[in-house]
Amino acid sequence: MGVFTFVLRKSDGEWSAKQLSGDIEASASSTFDLQRRLVNCVLAVDNSGPVQSSFSLVSPSSAVFQVIVGGAVIAGGVVAAAAADATPAAEAAPAEKKEEVEEEEDEDLGLSLFD
Repeated sequence: MGVFTFVLRKSDGEWSAKQLSGDIEASASSTFDLQRRLVNCVLAVDNSGPVQSSFSLVSPSSAVFQVIVGGAVIAGGVVAAAAADATPAAEAAPAEKKEEVEEEEDEDLGLSLFD
């Protein structure tokens, strides 16, 4: 699983990105185009599985963009890698017994839709 984090900055109407700990850089006129370019750059380096990305504006002229390659998608869109030494989760509490709710019949109330 590879995690690539980028710092984006806007200067003179152009967005530029630099990898936080690496040498991938790109620029584009919009954040959307820049995100697409960065994903393509990451896939050129690491194409080992599914890709998920996350974009967050920090201010009107700066943002953080993260591309995650590999791992498994878990409910809610969170990506995680299965750890080899993961400990099993605590045993779930026994399911509560659901009480059956008896529905009242129309005859009990003296009302009917088809009378």
